[in-house]
Parts: sequence; structure tokens; C-alpha cells
Amino acid sequence: MRLRRTRRAAALGATLACASALTACAPASGANTVNLYSAPEENLQQNVDRCNAESGGRYNIVYHKLPRDADGQREQMVRRLAAGDSGMDVLNLDVTWTGEFAEAGWIREWTGQDRADVERGTLQGPLETATWNGKLYAAPKNTNVQLLWYRKDLVPEPPQTWDEMIADAQRLKAEGKPHWISFTGAQYEGVYVHFNTLVQSVGGHVISDDGRTAVVDEGAVRALQALRDFGTAGVTSPSMNNAKEDDARQEFETGQAAFELNWPFVYASMQEKAPELAAKVGWARLPSLQPGVPSKSTIGGANYAVSSYSTKPELSFEAIKCLRNPESQKFSALNDGVPPTIESVYADPEIAAEYPMRDTILEALKDPGVRPVTPAAQNVSTVLSKLLSPIGEIDPQATAERMRTEVQNALESKGVMP
Repeated sequence: MRLRRTRRAAALGATLACASALTACAPASGANTVNLYSAPEENLQQNVDRCNAESGGRYNIVYHKLPRDADGQREQMVRRLAAGDSGMDVLNLDVTWTGEFAEAGWIREWTGQDRADVERGTLQGPLETATWNGKLYAAPKNTNVQLLWYRKDLVPEPPQTWDEMIADAQRLKAEGKPHWISFTGAQYEGVYVHFNTLVQSVGGHVISDDGRTAVVDEGAVRALQALRDFGTAGVTSPSMNNAKEDDARQEFETGQAAFELNWPFVYASMQEKAPELAAKVGWARLPSLQPGVPSKSTIGGANYAVSSYSTKPELSFEAIKCLRNPESQKFSALNDGVPPTIESVYADPEIAAEYPMRDTILEALKDPGVRPVTPAAQNVSTVLSKLLSPIGEIDPQATAERMRTEVQNALESKGVMP
């Protein structure tokens, strides 16, 4: 899940004119050309230009834009990789795709000095999203975690647990005050992210550690119970079951909500669109299910990988190391709103000024939740999103039983369209 920025928009350079329609333009070619395929990012071209200049002519990165939505990005890359397309060198992958692409043999392992260079200073959670079967297959580019955003004028201290948050919202409702908890309950990846956070926070499992077998243990059942209780507590907006991240952001900005569970992109939006409200808003780690036990917010973000069909793997590895080095990550954090994966970047004074919640983000990143890494991640997400929505209709035990069967089918690619 990628962080979106609502300000500092900039026009992309003319060099990207061809990239907006990949079917109409052949990839750039040349002895030193490295073709980068990435989701649209407003200022990524500036990192590309800087890395090209610093390479001294060893490589020339050409940025090709993939579709804006994650499903479209994955579909286009999968089709071309399945055909053995050698025109793709560097791939910008959602963190959930590592297992699938590695198992299919579409991306190259990072080894030796290249691996050491990537691991040095990189937070452990993002590294886990880039690893499959103990091998590193990608270089963490940016990361993300959700936070609890709350109205300090309504609740002086953030609730520590879901029960406390629901009780606070119900009290505010009884007092006739803004009380909604803005939540992404639509049938898509976002509701799976919330479920995974709850499962991870109580030490539960939906899938075995090797990514092959459906487990759905008591921790998962407890997470299902928490979602059902939340969905029936009367503390969300009428549109909660159709809400995605931007819907929850807009809802909170109207002033009708007391809490919001969302990614840090909402902070910049509040400053721009609702500055009076922003002055009243605080942030904290997501509430947990157990008093005294911190939550484990599910990691989002993106990783860079080298295509197995690239004819210039050495140049591609070198280009990636520049595209995700501290300077690049700092620039992207400041200009495109994507939190760094390299810990030292968070200490930079400019990051501190732009991200006043950086310590909370970093604290959550050091104790994160990671979605199960599996070659069938897309299938699993599709199945879980369907079973979890609408959350108010979850029957914890019955849903868990269905989940064991349908997740196992998804892991075996039975009955699910990727």
C-alpha cells in the first residue's frame, strides 16, 4: 500500500511522455540503458536524473510509468515477465509481490556485496518484505505504517486498546460530539491490512511461516471477533463498508470523526485542506487488543527488484542502489511523501520538520506487522478481503472455518482468479 501525497505536485518531465502508454512505445535500448518500470511518482524522475548524472555514463536509467492502480501494475508486469520480456530491467514492486515474483523465477536474488549494501542500515521489517525462503530478492525502496489519528480537543490521551477507542467514541456519541472512527472497511486490500495488524498484534497466524499452509489460529479468531465488535458498535459512518483510504481521510477532515486509522499521508492533507482541524489532531501507534502490548501495524511500501530477463543485471543492481540510497530516500520522503526504509534518514533535520510524527512511525516500523510472504499473496488478499467485508457480519468461528478452506485453496491457486 503506497503513501499518497496531496501537495507539492509537479509536472513530470517530457522524458515520460512515452511512458504513459507502454503498449505504444518500445522500451529504450542501448548498451548502458536501464529500463525502470514503476508506479507513477511525481518526483521520481529527479532521483533518476541525479543517479544518471552520478553514474558518469555507466548507466542511463529510463523511467517508464506503470498504471496508477496496484492491480494494473502487477498485471502488466506479470504478462511481460511470463513472456520472458528482456526489455524490463528494474521493477518497482508492491511489498506483497516478492514471494510470487521470486517463486516464479522472474526476479534475481541479491547476493554478495550487493546484498550487504542493501541490508546495511535498512530496517528489519522492510527487509522481511523483500525476502523469500531466506534469500533477498529486492531492495526496500520506501515503507509505510498506519497510525491512529485522534482529536486532542475531544480525547486528551489516545486510547491504547480497541475497547478503549470504541468506549471513547460511544461516550462522545452520547454527548452529541463528533465520534466516528474513520476506517477503511471496503472489500479490498485495506480491510485485509487492518485484519493482519490485529492478527499480528496478538501473535496469531493466518498462514504458516513458510507461506504454504492455511493456519487461521485462535489469534486470527480473536482478530475476527474484534472486527465484528467494532463493526456493530455504532461508532462509524454509514459509508464505512465502502470506504478506502482517501474516503476515510476526507471523512475525518469534515470534523465528524474523533479517530482515524490511516497512513501518514493524511497529515499533509489536513494541513492543506483543514488547518484548523490539523492543529487539534494528535497521533499515536494503532490501538492494540491487549492492554500493555503494543500493536504491530502492517507494513506497506515498495521494493526494487531486478528482472531475471534483464540483459544488464549488474548495471541494474548498481542503479537500484543509487535509486534507494539515503539521499534518494530523503528526497522521496520530502517530495513524494513515502517514508524511508533506511533508519538513519529519520534523524535528518529536514525529515524532522516535515514529519513531526516520525518518531512514532519509526517506533512502529521497529515492531511491525508483515503480511504473510507467499507466492499466492494476490489470491490470499482477494479471498480475505471477500471474507472480511462487511465486518459487522463476521461470525468469528464460522468465518475462521471458511477462511481455513478458502485460504488453502488460494495458496494452491484453486478457484481464485489472480
